[in-house]
Amino acid sequence: MSVPPENSAIPSEPPAADPPRIYVDADACPVKDEIYRVAARHNLPVTVVAAGFIRVPQDPLIERLAAGPGMDAADDLIAERVKPGDIVVTQDIPLASRSIKAGAAAIAPNGRLFTEADIGMALAVRNLMTDLRSAGEQTSGPRPFTPRDRSTFLQSLEQAIRRAQRSAAARDGAVR
Repeated sequence: MSVPPENSAIPSEPPAADPPRIYVDADACPVKDEIYRVAARHNLPVTVVAAGFIRVPQDPLIERLAAGPGMDAADDLIAERVKPGDIVVTQDIPLASRSIKAGAAAIAPNGRLFTEADIGMALAVRNLMTDLRSAGEQTSGPRPFTPRDRSTFLQSLEQAIRRAQRSAAARDGAVR
């Protein structure tokens, strides 16, 4: 009768991939309530990052982080934590760029989905406008946030979540 070696292991199921996490650059974000509702429907964790204290719903899936008063402290905190498959909601184009480079999706509150193909141009336009303003040029600010923007955002968020979930399932299936 043969005895299996002591160090032989019975194959076990590998751990499932972490679900996508939604990071919210929360200072001046007009769609936080929508994010909470959609995340709850999909049972996804949300990390809300702001410079200081910000009120969030009492929910075990919602984490609140105060990044501190630094100029880009909230952006830096998100960029350090984001990983492939996550979703970042931000108006900040440099943070969107950093998120995309990390493998995450980046969505503006107006529903604009930033992509690898267009983030370079978005950064260039942003930098040009910054230079014009610093030279004293009067530029118009962003247009007012509209109900249509809110609707477009909800559609973009749903699409990004479905893509992230499919990607996570594919990674999880490939691991097994």
